[in-house]
Amino acid sequence: MKFVEEVVVEEFLPTFRSLLAADLRERGLTQHEVAELLGVSQSAVSKYAHGEVGVNDAVAADERVQNTVERVGEGLASGDVSQVQALVEAEVLVRELSTRGDVLADLHEVAMPALADYDGDFRVHDPDSEVRVRERVLSSVRRGIRTLEHTSGFTTLIPAVGSNLVECTPDAGGVEDVAGVPGRILDVMGRTEIPADPEFGVSVHVASVLLAARAAGSDATACLNVRYDEAIVDALEDVGYTTVRFDPERDSSTDAIRDAVAANPGVDVCYQTGGFGVEPIVYLLADGAPAAAKMARELL
Repeated sequence: MKFVEEVVVEEFLPTFRSLLAADLRERGLTQHEVAELLGVSQSAVSKYAHGEVGVNDAVAADERVQNTVERVGEGLASGDVSQVQALVEAEVLVRELSTRGDVLADLHEVAMPALADYDGDFRVHDPDSEVRVRERVLSSVRRGIRTLEHTSGFTTLIPAVGSNLVECTPDAGGVEDVAGVPGRILDVMGRTEIPADPEFGVSVHVASVLLAARAAGSDATACLNVRYDEAIVDALEDVGYTTVRFDPERDSSTDAIRDAVAANPGVDVCYQTGGFGVEPIVYLLADGAPAAAKMARELL
């Protein structure tokens, strides 16, 4: 695991300081003055000047880096730019270069190939970046799965088709924005079997149920399917959850769920009692995978 900050320290900072030190020396500043302005030792300035510090060619060749060095160098030399302002200019540049597809982001991706799995534009520093949002969803699903694995008797709630626990990103637009268990959660000789670590886009059915509920106005971000039994629905209602029944034999079960939820967007449980070739199922809707797993625990 390599942090983007390490890339900044190892690749950007030596290059930026070398370029800036050279710029200031060319403007007539002494080695001592350059050291004072950059907050480094005179020996460090000497190393910069003699090329003894590694410079990243991609960073050095970037026009924005060159423009910032020139602007900051001129300002520091003239006294028009303070050290604080120079620092701010450099920090802004770092954030800009850390954007997906930019020089620091590319260097980070080389060091962390797993980042290439994330499409779209993101900033690693951004608290709302795609990476952070999706990783938080995966972490939430993992916590929910651990709850199910450690819930004695959960296998009795797994339907014949298997269960799945899914959670979506806040702005989910399709199943690719919903994380779940690859395959299904299965009952293997009385033990809850999780075949693999959660991934995005691996659960079409339960993910579609969640998306249909959200499209109808539900605030739920997670869904877990369990077997249907009238006693299970009664138990959920007794605990205080709101339930709604939908017709599984309509042309589209997701349309049926959407219509059922639209009539009561605050519903916690959607269920159907089966039909020709259709296994009866209960869908638990919750704010996060751990909460959905907790609903299942309350049935045992």
